[in-house]
Amino acid sequence: MADTLNCRLDVAGATRERFDEILTPGALEFVAKLDNAFAGRRRELLDARRRRRERLASGEETLGFLPETAAIRADETWHVAPPAPGLEDRRVEITGPAEAKTAVNALNSGARVWLADFEDATSPTWDNVVRGQISLYDAIRRNLDFTDRGKHYAIGDEPATIVARPRGWHLVEKHIRIDGRPVSASLVDFGLYFFHNARQLLARGSGPYFYLPKLESHHEARLWNDVFRYAQAELGIPQGSIRATVLIETITAAFEMDEILYELREHVSGLNAGRWDYIFSIIKTFASGGADYVLPDRAEVTMTVPFMRAYTELLVRTCHKRGAHAIGGMAAFVPSRDPEVNATALDKVREDKEREAADGFDGSWVAHPGLVPVCREVFDDVLGGWPNQLGKTREDVEVTAEDLLNVASAGGEVTERGVRSNLNVALRYLDAWLRGTGAAAIFNLMEDAATAEIARCQVWQWVRNGTKLDDGTLVTAELVAGWLDEELASVHADLGAGNRLGEAREILIETALGEKLPSFFTTAAYARYLTGAR
Repeated sequence: MADTLNCRLDVAGATRERFDEILTPGALEFVAKLDNAFAGRRRELLDARRRRRERLASGEETLGFLPETAAIRADETWHVAPPAPGLEDRRVEITGPAEAKTAVNALNSGARVWLADFEDATSPTWDNVVRGQISLYDAIRRNLDFTDRGKHYAIGDEPATIVARPRGWHLVEKHIRIDGRPVSASLVDFGLYFFHNARQLLARGSGPYFYLPKLESHHEARLWNDVFRYAQAELGIPQGSIRATVLIETITAAFEMDEILYELREHVSGLNAGRWDYIFSIIKTFASGGADYVLPDRAEVTMTVPFMRAYTELLVRTCHKRGAHAIGGMAAFVPSRDPEVNATALDKVREDKEREAADGFDGSWVAHPGLVPVCREVFDDVLGGWPNQLGKTREDVEVTAEDLLNVASAGGEVTERGVRSNLNVALRYLDAWLRGTGAAAIFNLMEDAATAEIARCQVWQWVRNGTKLDDGTLVTAELVAGWLDEELASVHADLGAGNRLGEAREILIETALGEKLPSFFTTAAYARYLTGAR
């Protein structure tokens, strides 16, 4: 498609039923305009990420609160925009990929917000990307339904508020190209959704709302704010209609929460404690940092360890100081047919949500409709008749850079069981991801891409730092490779034919046992394995 921007836009993905309703000339031109305006800055910011990562790894830079933005943190007068319609009360939020069955179940779950996820919970096949947009298009117009085992399901009278999560700045969409180069996946996901739905959402008394993933600095937040301003002006949408919730899921962003809120203050509604990706970010950032930064088995890194407590308490204090919502982390349990398993797991979910509610969070995430009642009950008890806890300012909280960086406070040990568990779960998740499923139920937990990221980064860190297991065994690449093949055989026996475990193993070998630690498994794996997927 040649257009007035003097560039050529090509759609390389296959055409399926109703794809033309999303990939319209107007929508594609809008995406091209976004790319024309912001692609250069995006590349500059990704280069800045890389350079900073290299400085941190070499010791040239240490993490801390930025001296150049101290005035923003110290200024008590600025606040974010007031809560937008449908986002005043966020006591329970449910997450999942933007596909029809998940959408209807999530919207009818009783949660106040549904996070329609194009990022970690979606395997970015071309079909998933476009069909997800179709599902949201239909859901917003109350035309979405499905039939399962002869029973018909449709959206109820009081559905959850939709908040879409586009893919992160680091990802591209290779099926849409401008002058031969792939377009930012963030701009594709945002642009298609905003173009088709912004006016419809506002007419229904809601608005175009977004979750922003993987930000590493306030400069990246500023880029999003400029995208929002441009998009609203281009389509004649009132400025400030967009609201964004930012996931604080990188260690660098944890030092810039005030600044991120400030950059987005006309469009932001809150911050979220994206705790699994946060742990992944810490492992990745300090992978070569020595024994003080080596985390124990994944199961031992709970939200009660000191450095995670510092992160979440600082998030609540920062948000409420500025009038923004603080949203808690994910409860990933998937209900089982075993009542004893359910009872034990639900007790842990309740305990987790009680801690968050007591800390001042305004709401929290769940991954399954079966967890909505537990989370809602906990927050109902604390909130009473109030929609949120913005009045709980947590002025008692004082968090230092040392508190956030005290990774050694996690304690714990590395065990053979922990290493094998990482390998086993990563293989299962990568197999699902390669087959087009981004949110996979594994051992009664709903796992997304962060699971594989944590697992493979931990293995790399343990090998590179010469970590010893609790029994004194040295973790070596050779030892892990042997265990990987044993776990592969075990998983293969469980999954049977039709799997993609061979490719999953290749990804793990490259991203967990290679000389260098890739920032994300998704970038190379997407290019190699999914760009031809249908």
